Amino acid sequence: MSLSQTRIAFIGGGNMARSLVAGLIADGHEPGALIVSDPLAEMRSRLAESYGVQTTDDNATAVAGADVVVLAIKPQVAPAVCRALAAHLPQPAPLVISVMAGVSEAAIAAWLGGEIPLVRSMPNTPMLVQSGAIGLHAGAGASPAQRNLAEEILRAGGLTRWVDSEADLDTVTAVSGSGPAYFFLFMEALEKAAVAEGLDAETARLLAIQTALGAARMAMASDESPGMLRQRVTSPGGTTERALGVLSDGGLEPLVARAVAAARYRAQELSQLLGADA
Repeated sequence: MSLSQTRIAFIGGGNMARSLVAGLIADGHEPGALIVSDPLAEMRSRLAESYGVQTTDDNATAVAGADVVVLAIKPQVAPAVCRALAAHLPQPAPLVISVMAGVSEAAIAAWLGGEIPLVRSMPNTPMLVQSGAIGLHAGAGASPAQRNLAEEILRAGGLTRWVDSEADLDTVTAVSGSGPAYFFLFMEALEKAAVAEGLDAETARLLAIQTALGAARMAMASDESPGMLRQRVTSPGGTTERALGVLSDGGLEPLVARAVAAARYRAQELSQLLGADA
């Protein structure tokens, strides 16, 4: 069966599910092969009208006959939702893909009743514009073909990268999961600095955003490291060198390292808390 006809059930119709639905349909997936279960009528109506997918408020109906089940629910409700779903999964069990932050593979498997083919992912919010950075880890029960299928599905939301250890997903969370906020903070600071130097607010905002976008596109298109690209745009004795000197003197690099470490540690804490109910 081709990906475009793979029957995919989404449990939860929020931002992550919607972004994947949009990306899959843009890639040619049959809308009729997608079904989204969500308790909110407004959410179901919006998805059906926007993408032509099937919708339901019953999770058991959604997973009936599914080749893939995508868990796109809030981590806090995962134990109850997964336990209720366990008795309704088709047999043999379909591939289960989790896009829930901080919920371990062991916990998901326990809630769903045992060994299942499972791929856990850590997406980020730019998936909403199909520009996400998505870390993936496969459980022992996922076959190579199911790994490939999971990657194809998640690639509809952006770039995908496999990690060797499930624990590495905590670092993915700290880098790309939380990362958009880091860049938003820098854009916000750059915008405020521009206004303080005399630019009007709208010009400052657009210049900061477009500069971030342009730099990211250059980095993605280049075979060179960000460090080398930085060197290439830093003329000796010029304005960029002077500004970078201030950032270096202010301890930017160790500060970023501390921030990522703190986010990774918090991701570990949350995973342990959520796993306690398994």
